[in-house]
Amino acid sequence: VQLQASGGGLVQAGGSLRLSCTTSGLTFSMYSMGWFRQAPGKEREFVARISWGVINTDYAESVKGRFTVSRNNAKNTVYLQMNSIKPEDTAVYYCAARRGRTIATMTKEYDYWGQGTQVTVSS
Repeated sequence: VQLQASGGGLVQAGGSLRLSCTTSGLTFSMYSMGWFRQAPGKEREFVARISWGVINTDYAESVKGRFTVSRNNAKNTVYLQMNSIKPEDTAVYYCAARRGRTIATMTKEYDYWGQGTQVTVSS
């Protein structure tokens, strides 16, 4: 199983980025997908997740209304659209996959992880 995150970079505050995570080696349509982030000196934290089947999404309060998670099962890819980006969004962003469909916001609930993509926001 491989998860490949991409799309990070340097962006000005107020700008937008779209992260992608392409998977292989799993039946993507039957996995819930999550986005997490880890800032320097901090623990990895939940950002957003999207279920499989009947689609449900959840967001951390800090990104609600600014970030949108979506998926394309035909492309085995999950996306994180980041709008109105703030300096505090600076972190390495990770995608993760889990077999279950229930809400999962903890890292230990996910089975597979990508390598992360750096997002740096300048003020």
